[in-house]
Amino acid sequence: MQLKLSASRLPLAPLLLIAPFFLWGTAMVAMKGVISHTTPLFMAGVRILPAGILILIAAIMMGKPQPRGWAAWLWIVLFALVDGTLFQGFLAEGLVRTGAGLGSVMIDSQPLAVALMSSWLFQERIGLWGWLGLLLGVTGISLIGLPDEWILGIFSHHTLPLFHSLGQAQGAAPTIPLLDSLFQSGEWLMLLAALSMAVGTVLIRFVSRYADPIAATGWHMILGGLPLWAISSVAESQQLPNLVASDWLALAYATVFGSAIAYGLFFYFASRGNLTSLSSLTFLTPVFALLFGNLLLKEILSPLQWGGVGLTLISIYLINQRDSLAGVSKNETLSEQIATKQQQPILETSGKKLNSLTVPVRESEPEILPSKNS
Repeated sequence: MQLKLSASRLPLAPLLLIAPFFLWGTAMVAMKGVISHTTPLFMAGVRILPAGILILIAAIMMGKPQPRGWAAWLWIVLFALVDGTLFQGFLAEGLVRTGAGLGSVMIDSQPLAVALMSSWLFQERIGLWGWLGLLLGVTGISLIGLPDEWILGIFSHHTLPLFHSLGQAQGAAPTIPLLDSLFQSGEWLMLLAALSMAVGTVLIRFVSRYADPIAATGWHMILGGLPLWAISSVAESQQLPNLVASDWLALAYATVFGSAIAYGLFFYFASRGNLTSLSSLTFLTPVFALLFGNLLLKEILSPLQWGGVGLTLISIYLINQRDSLAGVSKNETLSEQIATKQQQPILETSGKKLNSLTVPVRESEPEILPSKNS
């Protein structure tokens, strides 16, 4: 993989790389039944604030240094605002206002934004194979998340009536149906959540210059969760009465596994790895959510969704092997040029250089040795 990490020194490194996306996908399945029993901002605060405390405890036990200096805390506060408050807030509100279709496609398309920012800020090479993989990934998660009727309607004569019906809300006839549908159903909140997560993924590079990434991740979840709880206490009500035992178990899973462990691993790798390659694994999140929804909730996968799973896996391979795939054709071209044009002149030149170097050394030996003895 193109993930240039020190993860190779960690046990079960490949599993640890995939773990955050597996945990996020399964946490989404666990949270489906909780959303209707509580309020979104309260749920978002419960997910990240206790998780941040757990990460800080783990950092202390691991001997990680705590942030010091105004620069470290300034970056952590910015990190908390973007990836903590904004991302979790937009995500929670978007989940309430939209289904698992277009919203999930938008939130999981954030590798595109990460790739653009990484190529600009850190000069990460994407290349033809990388862009092809990103496009295939977005296509794959679209096949997974969007209704089959939407996709099939694009290739039929009912495309325009379909998008017109999507834009209608309670009998209204908007002038821009698709955009109006996005703003009314909440998918634009999911888009803002995706952009917030993408910016947060890039920010960890700057944060890690001044603070330990694990400790910084814990603090950013605590500082990012406090405003969510504050806003929830003022703007929301009935956060607790409707929660049952199974809901608390789902919240506990989302907090410990879907937040503390998942975010701790993700931002640890993001602080020292190739952001484009790591972020591309986000495409696995809807795949895990879909598969476990099929296993646990008996949700049926359509042929288009299975095709989306296949495209998603191909896209991850192309993105993470983009340099190797580009290097194969390049190496073949160079080897052909050397074999046909450059091999013989190089050998002749090297032979002449060797002869010219050995003669003056032998001639200068009698003159150099006496001067050294004297």
